[in-house]
Amino acid sequence: MAQHIVENERTYNPMLKHFLVPEEDQVLVSEKTARAGTQAIFEKMGLPSDEAKSCADVLITSDLRGCESHGISNMLRAYVESYSNGSYNARPNVKTVRESSVTATWDGDQGLGLHLGPNAMNLAIEKAREHGMGAVAVKNTAHFGMLAYYVLQAIQQDMIGMAMVSAGGGAMLPVHGAEPAFGTQPIAWGAPANKMPPFVFDVATTQVAANKLALTRRIGSKIEPGWIANLDGSPIMEAVDVPEFGEFKMLPFGGIRENGGHKGYGFAAIADIMSGILSGNGPGFIADRSYSFFVMAFNVDAFLDVDDFKDDMDKLLHKLANTKPAPGHERVFYAGLPEHEETEIRQKKGIPYHREVVDWFNSINSELNLGISMP
Repeated sequence: MAQHIVENERTYNPMLKHFLVPEEDQVLVSEKTARAGTQAIFEKMGLPSDEAKSCADVLITSDLRGCESHGISNMLRAYVESYSNGSYNARPNVKTVRESSVTATWDGDQGLGLHLGPNAMNLAIEKAREHGMGAVAVKNTAHFGMLAYYVLQAIQQDMIGMAMVSAGGGAMLPVHGAEPAFGTQPIAWGAPANKMPPFVFDVATTQVAANKLALTRRIGSKIEPGWIANLDGSPIMEAVDVPEFGEFKMLPFGGIRENGGHKGYGFAAIADIMSGILSGNGPGFIADRSYSFFVMAFNVDAFLDVDDFKDDMDKLLHKLANTKPAPGHERVFYAGLPEHEETEIRQKKGIPYHREVVDWFNSINSELNLGISMP
């Protein structure tokens, strides 16, 4: 069964036009250069070398997969600022609050989520390998980065992975509400296949991730009707430029109730319960900007033969990827397929950063005397 891969051209969902760097503003940077410079910045912030390398891997994996909202472009500068002002702990003393054969709860000591996340998922995988399932909840932490990264950790071990985050309480409105109760509350889930690229579903439970709004502002594109609301809670039902943060609120995916907004609202509550309340961090609106997260791994081999599972996954994913497209569309995708294809392209041709991002990257590298620059 052949993989459904496009090697020489990009076939994007038209919605992605809001977030892609215009070709005239792109600077192609090699993975090696971006990775080395990012690791050096994390080390300068005080992280040990191996942990700085791990954090850099989360960001660069995001950029390779085309998830630029959670890569260098938006997040690295925010992390530098938070480490510099003392908001983030570069050397957290992570404590095990409670542990069983299949679960653990950690206090993250205000360490960056993508600093702690890989180790949390590794522990979940270790427990799942022995007991069939493993789960770790972490409280008192910070931004978690791209959730797909942690799901991919499980997939690489022939396991099903799950991750979710309680991201504060100042962003998303409940359906029909005028005051926010949640953050963007991302949820990710993924499963391995054999010949087909794995299924990796990673979404915010808002209409659009907050960091993607920063991308639209950088490239000058408008956002779609029903993505955000005015401060009084009334949905903005026309295409508009992105207002400054603090001048709008976010809607759950589905937007208004008539379009299914209650579904995104429900998933946001699930993320808050599993990440915030179960970890002991409390509801996001109480914990405010102290994040919490939850990761889980399911060992496929504990349920059935791994090869049988992956062969059936191939059948499902091949069917989806080769479904006849509707008029006006070139292809049918499944979650994880376009990101897999984009990774192959960017590893060969370079990562297309916006010129403004490259300028910032080179400026901070010069300021920190790291001797690493992008072209």
